[in-house]
Amino acid sequence: MSTTTPALPRRSPLSRAGWALTDAWTITRRDLNHWALRPGTVIVGWAFPVMIVLMFGGLFGGAISVPGGGGYFEFLMPGMFTMTMLFGLETTMTAVATDASRGVTDRFRSMPMNASAVVLGRCAADMLNSIVGLSIMIGAGLLLGWRWHGGPAAALAAVGLLLLLRAALLWAGILIGLVAGGPESLASVQILVWPVGFLSNVFVDPATMPAWLGAIAAWNPLSATASATRELFGNPGWGGESWIAQNAMPMAVVWPLLLTAIFLPLSVRRFRRLGS
Repeated sequence: MSTTTPALPRRSPLSRAGWALTDAWTITRRDLNHWALRPGTVIVGWAFPVMIVLMFGGLFGGAISVPGGGGYFEFLMPGMFTMTMLFGLETTMTAVATDASRGVTDRFRSMPMNASAVVLGRCAADMLNSIVGLSIMIGAGLLLGWRWHGGPAAALAAVGLLLLLRAALLWAGILIGLVAGGPESLASVQILVWPVGFLSNVFVDPATMPAWLGAIAAWNPLSATASATRELFGNPGWGGESWIAQNAMPMAVVWPLLLTAIFLPLSVRRFRRLGS
């Protein structure tokens, strides 16, 4: 089904920017209202990473030798912060696919609203959700004995890198949700989230893997963010002599920017082609 957007009056660039932000905020409030009507789903999404931390800490913590010594949670938490950013990908994919399959996205596109508002509103809502989820994870880590040792500025920089990764993954989630066409089609994609997360240095040193598999894990964008946040928080990490291991900090910025450069235009193009 094709949709026709009504003709809109000409606006100045500043006026168009304000119009886009106003419409985007409307979409954001719409998504937040949906979460308020289904608090159980949102709370489970926030609690799930905490459950994973408790499981790994309780079941495997005593069997894993922390590099450089120290407590297991000191090593685990920065990696789990990174995994939490990845878990948010499923929320984005499901919400976008649901709206697209029910025709909600087409109805938005037929309204006299800025074309970017639907995507921007989705991004804003999911980023707010991710900020709350990351705050809960940090609080859980503090209760379990995790601490940062790099000072407030370094800790804020680490949080910034985590949210930068989440913002990049948002665009991947939007594209996958638009392509999937419905929540049922996402099952096979969601299964891949776990292998992507585990095929990194979050839990295991890539040096212990077969050479080809370790190379993939080392170049996983999650590995760069996990290593960089461990360094900024002053927590123990795997280290390594490879180029990617030695340059985790700049790569924690380069990878999200590269992912955004790839998935943002693809998402926008796919959104514009919906219903055509």
